[in-house]
Amino acid sequence: MHISDGVLSAPVCAGGYAAACGIIAATIRKIKVDEMPKVAVITSAFFVASLIHVPLGPTSVHLILNGLVGVILGPAAFVSIFVGLILQAFLFQHGGITTLGVNAIMMGTPALLAYELFKLRNKFNFKANSFIFGFLAGILGVFFGTVILALALITTGSEFVGVAKYAVLVHIPVMIIEGIVTGFIVSFLMKVKPEILRESIR
Repeated sequence: MHISDGVLSAPVCAGGYAAACGIIAATIRKIKVDEMPKVAVITSAFFVASLIHVPLGPTSVHLILNGLVGVILGPAAFVSIFVGLILQAFLFQHGGITTLGVNAIMMGTPALLAYELFKLRNKFNFKANSFIFGFLAGILGVFFGTVILALALITTGSEFVGVAKYAVLVHIPVMIIEGIVTGFIVSFLMKVKPEILRESIR
């Protein structure tokens, strides 16, 4: 789901950087010092998962795990994803430098939305609600990321409309897979180490 250099127009790239910087400024203050090891581990998991991608025509698909990052890290999710994207861009040329802001918005903003969605489970007390809300958070992360991807492409030029539609289509299976993976991981953590999810369950 990464957008490479040379694809987006300069105004879209600039807008992406401005929005990303604003979100970082608003969320980085919420990261506690004692949570830094957890943030580092989750950032590493995101970094590795997003590197394994499968080319499909003009785009590619891969596990994103932004929904899971959001559920585990809460407000720190955006900064975590931004750092992961920087490392991918500079170390492996996966994504781009000019599009770093847009890529951060595309993956980090849905992570924050997934976090807010998962917190709604606290209002319910039915069986398997951790899996269900984890599943929904996983789907939401990919869904909104795909929507932002399509909007970024369409905003750049009408010639990208076909690519945008194709990108949305090929990411539908990824949404389901991410939902299942996130649901199982979250429900497992709730049973064995719920303190890891303290941002989402308090």
